[in-house]
Amino acid sequence: MAAITIRNLDDQLKHRLQLRATSHGRSMESEVREILLQAVDGPDAPRTLVDAIRERFSDLGGVELDLPARSDRARAAEF
Repeated sequence: MAAITIRNLDDQLKHRLQLRATSHGRSMESEVREILLQAVDGPDAPRTLVDAIRERFSDLGGVELDLPARSDRARAAEF
């Protein structure tokens, strides 16, 4: 398993993390692992690039395209 070191952690943040870990009955290290797991696998995390793009631009609405009927023959390229 991999290990990470977090340097320059604010004392107040460390204290709040200790309180949170205690309230969940976990060690501080275990609490940090759970926070990281929720951050990357949580419901808010987009699963794919397509999901992230949809989420980002969904408020803009969609675009209606005029698609040719399937019975139309494909046109040859004009150069």
